[in-house]
Amino acid sequence: MLGSFSGTTVPALLNSTSNQLYLHFYSDISVSAAGFHLEYKTVGLSSCPEPTVPSNGVKTGERYLVNDVVSFQCEPGYALQGHAHISCMPGTVRRWNYPPPLCIAQCGGAVEEMEGVILSPGFPGNYPSNMDCSWKIALPVGFGAHIQFLNFSTEPNHDFIEIRNGPYETSRMMGRFSGSELPGSLLSTSHETTVYFHSDHSQNRPGFKLEYQAYELQECPDPEPFANGIVRGAGYNVGQSVTFECLPGYQLMGHPVLTCQHGTNRNWDHPLPRCEVPCGGNITSSNGTVYSPGFPSPYSSSQDCVWLITVPIGHGVRLNLSLLQTEPSGDFITVWDGPQQTAPQLGVFSRSLAKKTVHSSSNQVLLKFHRDAAMGGIFAIAFSEHYIYLNWKSGKLDFIPGSIL
Repeated sequence: MLGSFSGTTVPALLNSTSNQLYLHFYSDISVSAAGFHLEYKTVGLSSCPEPTVPSNGVKTGERYLVNDVVSFQCEPGYALQGHAHISCMPGTVRRWNYPPPLCIAQCGGAVEEMEGVILSPGFPGNYPSNMDCSWKIALPVGFGAHIQFLNFSTEPNHDFIEIRNGPYETSRMMGRFSGSELPGSLLSTSHETTVYFHSDHSQNRPGFKLEYQAYELQECPDPEPFANGIVRGAGYNVGQSVTFECLPGYQLMGHPVLTCQHGTNRNWDHPLPRCEVPCGGNITSSNGTVYSPGFPSPYSSSQDCVWLITVPIGHGVRLNLSLLQTEPSGDFITVWDGPQQTAPQLGVFSRSLAKKTVHSSSNQVLLKFHRDAAMGGIFAIAFSEHYIYLNWKSGKLDFIPGSIL
């Protein structure tokens, strides 16, 4: 319907958009009036001029007749400036109700899509001088941004871009880039990422084009259970670290501290360590246990193992050989009352010759395990320090059993 008219006001000029026009007049039973007089003439149904497609944009709609609508949208990274939809107006002179829009690479903004493009102002033309632009990539919690540069050219040392792993100026900087070398890809470990661009008053260049894509921030694999040891740490997220400690008698093989690395596949920066019983070594703790290699599994190594236990001067070493399950035919443990094998022997022990406890008169005890038998076994020798004093009556060194100072 072009219109419905009543009263005494003369309607405005009307233009149909079809080759047919239908008029309907209605009067009731009451007051009569002079009615109407209208004239019409044939006019050509010309179309609106083809609208200009904005640079870095696309147009939807191929009909430009009266009341036809054309839509516009920008390529990723550009913002539409103007009206996204324009309509061909009726009238003797065809025109659009709004001018075609523009697609502009803006200075900063907020982006929340799971993937997108960020451009320096004016891209692919040169960026303006004296710019400070900041973009915030805001993704759902639990996602980070995988950033890749497609184009990069700035004035070296003076115009630069910074990528920060978070929403603040104090957030960890992932990279600062300047010049013409294309930066490598970056992986943020926060659901919020900041992109900052600065240009000074001098040279202007094409700037940059980068694209980002969200990826899920998974945890690193759970390192527990950690056999014969303890794991200390609050969590297994990106950037977090865990510390590994072995139980007494075991030695850590590998890195004691692991950090969860960022990346599309989560993993620790080093292989998980393990706790093993060393074949010998120097022990300086006041108490503990010497285990057979591979404990609690049977030992398999055929090499000799030597341990030197040292406690503070004025103390001796108490050994408890209650768990000694070696092969009696050729596996045995020798104990010397001193740091060398030339010191007095406290005994040679195997399953058949086991003695429950041994006390040294020296603050150092040397233990040597020798294996000859084909079959394996296990042993666990608990040790502790005890106080030694001089018996003035006999002039000999005595000890107080079980006392640890």
